Amino acid sequence: QELLVEMVKEEEGLKKHLLKSIELCQQKLHSLCKELQLEPLETEEEGTILEREKSLRTRVEVLLKQRRDRKEELKNLQEQEQDLCDLLCTAPFSIDAKAVPSLEQLDRYRRHLASLAAEKERRQEEFVRSRRQIILLMEELDHTPDTSFEQDVVDEDVEAFCLSTDNLAALQELLRQLEARRALNEAACAELRSRIKMLWERLQVPVEERESSAVHVPGCRARTRKALQLEVEHLEELKLQNMKAVIQAARAELADYWDRCCYSQEQKEAFSPYYDEDYTETLLELHDTEVVKMKNYYEAHKDLFEAVQKWEQSWNLFLELERKASDPSRFTNRGGSLLKEEKQRSKLQKVLSKLQDELEKKIQAWQQEHQTVFLVKGQQFMEHVKAQWQLYHQEKEKEKQER
Repeated sequence: QELLVEMVKEEEGLKKHLLKSIELCQQKLHSLCKELQLEPLETEEEGTILEREKSLRTRVEVLLKQRRDRKEELKNLQEQEQDLCDLLCTAPFSIDAKAVPSLEQLDRYRRHLASLAAEKERRQEEFVRSRRQIILLMEELDHTPDTSFEQDVVDEDVEAFCLSTDNLAALQELLRQLEARRALNEAACAELRSRIKMLWERLQVPVEERESSAVHVPGCRARTRKALQLEVEHLEELKLQNMKAVIQAARAELADYWDRCCYSQEQKEAFSPYYDEDYTETLLELHDTEVVKMKNYYEAHKDLFEAVQKWEQSWNLFLELERKASDPSRFTNRGGSLLKEEKQRSKLQKVLSKLQDELEKKIQAWQQEHQTVFLVKGQQFMEHVKAQWQLYHQEKEKEKQER
C-alpha cells in the first residue's frame, strides 16, 4: 500500500514537473519566435504530456541553434565588412549588432558584402593598372617619389593601399600630371631633335659625326632630353663661331621655300635682311623666324603649291618639246623619236588644260576660305598662266617672222 502511494506521489510529481517544463518551453518558444522574427508556433495538444514536453524542448533547442547560427553569421559578416570598409573607406551596413538578425536582414547583408567585394576588385584593378603606368612614367621621367602619397602608390605591398574614392581620384590626377610631363618632354625632345638636324645642315656637320648623336637615342627620358639639350648648346656655340656660313645656309633654305611658295622677286625683296651683309646673331634670328614662317605657310597649303609645281613642270616640258619641234636638225638622225615627241606634245597640251581647270577650282575654293588672293610669282594664277601662253605665242610669232 505504501509503495502504491509512493508511486502515485512520484507520478504526480513528474507530471507537475513536466507541466512546468511545458509552460517554460512555451514561454521560451514565444520569446525565441519573437526574437527570430518568426510566426508563433501552434501549441500541440495531442500526445502524452511526456511527448508534448519532449517535442517542445526539441523545438526550443532548434530555435536556440538558429539564434546561435544567426549571431555567429552576423559576427562573421561584420568582420568581413570591417576589412572591406577599412580598405574602401566606406560606411558600414546599418544593422543592430546586439539583436538577432532576421533572415531577410542577413540576406541583404550578404548581398551588401558581395557588392563591396566586387567594388574592391574593380578598384583594385584600377589601382594596379594605374600604378603600373605611373611606375613606368616615373622611370621614363627619372622621377623619384617625393610625397608620402607617391611612396604609397609605388610601395610593393599593393594590398596596403587605401582604395577610397579620394585616393583613386588623387591616383588619376597623379597619372594625368605625369602624362602631361611626358607629353611636354616628347614635344621638347622633338623640338631639340629638329633643331639639331637643322643646325647640322647649317653647319654642314659630317655624317660620321652625326651618327654618334643623342638624336638616335630612342624615347624621351629625362636623361635623353638633357643629352639633346647639351648637343644643341654645343651646336649653337659652333653656329656663333661660323655665323656667316650659317646665315648663308639659312638663306639657301629660305630661297628654296620662296621657290616652293611661288614667290615673286618683289615678294623676296620685301625681306630686306636677306641682303644684309652684317653677319650677326640678330640677323640669323631674323632669318630663322622667316624660315619657320615660310615653312609653316608651305606646309599649310602644300597640296596647292605641289599642284602649281606640277603645272610648271608640265609647262617647262611642253616648252622643251616645242623647242625641239622648232629645231631644223630634228629631221636628221632622229629615228622614231620624232613621232614620239609629237604624241607627247599633244598629250601635254591636254594635261596642261586639265591641270589649269583643276587648279582654277582649287584656287577659287582656297581664296573663298582665306578671303585673300592666291599669288604665283606676284600674279593671280590664271593671269600667270595667261602671261605664259602670251609669251609662248609671241615667241612663235617671232620665229615665224624670222623664217
